[in-house]
Amino acid sequence: MPHFFITTKDVNADIVTISDKENYHHIAKVLRAKVGECLTLVDENRTQYKVVIENINSKSITTKVVEVSKSNHLLNLRLYLAQSVLKTDAQNFVIQKATELGVKGIIPFVSDNSVIKESVADSKISKWQKIANEAVKQCERSDFPCIENLSSLSQILNSSDYDIKIACVERCTDGTLKSCLKKIKDYKDKKIVVIIGPEGGFSAGELRLLNEAEDVYKASLGKLILRAETAVISALSGVIYELEQDD
Repeated sequence: MPHFFITTKDVNADIVTISDKENYHHIAKVLRAKVGECLTLVDENRTQYKVVIENINSKSITTKVVEVSKSNHLLNLRLYLAQSVLKTDAQNFVIQKATELGVKGIIPFVSDNSVIKESVADSKISKWQKIANEAVKQCERSDFPCIENLSSLSQILNSSDYDIKIACVERCTDGTLKSCLKKIKDYKDKKIVVIIGPEGGFSAGELRLLNEAEDVYKASLGKLILRAETAVISALSGVIYELEQDD
């Protein structure tokens, strides 16, 4: 069932009016929805409405609510991804898959071995946010991740915004990701950031920074050397598997 985001101001008793241009275009022009068809709408409070289309005019769609519930399509973990930016296709893939896996935010950074210049990466933030927003609709999660401003590895390591930092590296590790996660006992309601480097790996200088950072878990993703975008999926999936809990 198609899934769209609205705000509470669109709701009047059991009637929901969809007048947002993007939603209207997608429903009326792309999906070619008809009167009598069902939609799923979610507002900013994670209230989910199952509605039936009653009328479609040139500017808006009127629907009637038939069921109201609380959407639980979101990750309970406060999980974030800090990731060294990649070439366009790979970066878009990372944004999409990280969003589908439920991260609350993505912090792009330029590292020593990044192939993308800082100015180019900085200009793409808004585009990456749009990609994340589209991925949200595709996987039907009820919250939007934020693509943060461009950062650096040192800023992330020194940031007090995150309670638990996990860097995935090929060398100088504290053990496998699984063994590192078992050391984390108190993670409920804590902000966890997973740090992934570029295709060429972290530089010698960045490895020194990681070694000197006492509050960072340095984890291996296994014996094989993974592509950066594969490492993102592997690391996030591992953290979710080990730490995600039911409500």
